[in-house]
Amino acid sequence: MRWLCAFIRVNNLAGFFDVNFLAHLHIADHCQSSLLGNLLGDFVKGNPDTQYPAMISQGVRLHRFVDSYTDSHSQVEQIRALFPNGVRRYSGIALDMFWDHCLAVQWNQFHVKPLSDFCAQAERQIQDEAIVELPDRFVRTNQAMWQGRWLESYQTLDNIDFALQRMSQRSMRMTRLNECFPYLERNYQQLSAVFSRFYPEVLTASRRF
Repeated sequence: MRWLCAFIRVNNLAGFFDVNFLAHLHIADHCQSSLLGNLLGDFVKGNPDTQYPAMISQGVRLHRFVDSYTDSHSQVEQIRALFPNGVRRYSGIALDMFWDHCLAVQWNQFHVKPLSDFCAQAERQIQDEAIVELPDRFVRTNQAMWQGRWLESYQTLDNIDFALQRMSQRSMRMTRLNECFPYLERNYQQLSAVFSRFYPEVLTASRRF
């Protein structure tokens, strides 16, 4: 299933976008943290403690920790060299998307419930938590994500290509994002192996957070 404009984090670029929703929700579930808070991470600026109840605020902070931990992980830093100069600037976006693809493909190794069941449960839980005022941009994205079944779509690599192409058309400064996918596809096995090694470390670090 092909899905439309996802929001992804752009490293070293102005503005925020985020597509690694699946990983953040899985980590939240793994850590018994607020799913809403973890999904909100990139939509909240400043101190979340002054904006949301403690559980949601802690989820926002866990999201930020995961982003920082992943971006600075030695194996992730090394594989950015697979992307040539110019395109490498956008590699963080492409890799974030690819990690969610890997998680969706390897889902049974990380969760006892089928992915579709997890998604249905996550949607209900987020609806139950959403009793506070939320950013309009998040509300629109959250609604589109569940209606479009984005998380399940991550299982298909073609959807990663489609999303990168769509996002490259959002502005001139994002144009070269459309050059990232061939490097994901060409290095698929190596990147998948890196995910299999580093994601369990992310889970362990997140539990300690």
